[in-house]
Amino acid sequence: MDYLSIIKEPIVNDLSDFIALFEQALSHEDGMLASALSHIRQRGGKRMRPILMLLMAKNYGGISSITQHSAVGLELLHTASLVHDDVVDESSERRGQASVNATYNNKVAVLVGDFILSTALLHVSFTSNQRIIQELSELGRTLAAGEILQLSNIQNQAICEDVYYQVIQQKTAALFQSCAAIGALSAGASEDDVKKAGEFGKNLGIMFQIRDDIFDYFDSKEIGKPTGNDMAEGKLTLPVIYALNNTDFDSMHTLAKKVKAGTINPDEIAVLVEFTKQQGGIAYAEHKMAEFGTLCKNYIKENVKVKAIMDALTAYVDYVVQRNY
Repeated sequence: MDYLSIIKEPIVNDLSDFIALFEQALSHEDGMLASALSHIRQRGGKRMRPILMLLMAKNYGGISSITQHSAVGLELLHTASLVHDDVVDESSERRGQASVNATYNNKVAVLVGDFILSTALLHVSFTSNQRIIQELSELGRTLAAGEILQLSNIQNQAICEDVYYQVIQQKTAALFQSCAAIGALSAGASEDDVKKAGEFGKNLGIMFQIRDDIFDYFDSKEIGKPTGNDMAEGKLTLPVIYALNNTDFDSMHTLAKKVKAGTINPDEIAVLVEFTKQQGGIAYAEHKMAEFGTLCKNYIKENVKVKAIMDALTAYVDYVVQRNY
């Protein structure tokens, strides 16, 4: 099934307007900055976050210039956070493309990220909507706090799902939550509807991150990172957390401690990945995705009346579960 065509169908022209505005915002005329921004624009992507914002606005009244500038502001904030994250993580790639810090250097990457962040603030100011400005500002704080929590969690010897969800709720889930809530806000939705939309976005974001985490247990050139990359960076995600907490293999817990200590080697990662698969970690993560998917579809059934938007949001939920990268 061509999920993306169904998802975009109600907002085809609006999405084209967004892309034009976003690319204009992510441009500059001067030398190295122009080159770095061009490098980032080449990543493209499917624009799943702005698509969600546009669909939510359409559901609650209509897409306006407020919606478009909000979408550009949020996507720029996300882009800036990725540029900075690559510096923090010392990543050489982002979705199969050389990162800004690898192409230039850390100093350039930090400054480019700062430029993009300031441009995000500029676009959200064009909305003249205090609630939207506040929501985007809070998102920036939440994303930064989530990154720090993830870094500190590497030193935490406890292996539990609660901490895992706490981290992703301040990262991917927060992004999707803000997309949905701001989309509703931009269309003048009621406080109750904004809250419901935000909850839908949060559940969608949790699903999105669980799917991303599952990718780490399989080898695919499309994903843009090697198998076990999360473990190599000191991260234990939902599949392996489940496997470790539901078995008594001391040797695997020893390897998990080596992940957190940053001393695990590729062969040991391969062992831990295979252990996770054999102990049902992938199946469990897929089950949790299905649970959050049910919550999302309940929201759609109760709060979306136009069939094209209902079909688009349903396809969106299905795409998050079924996507290959």
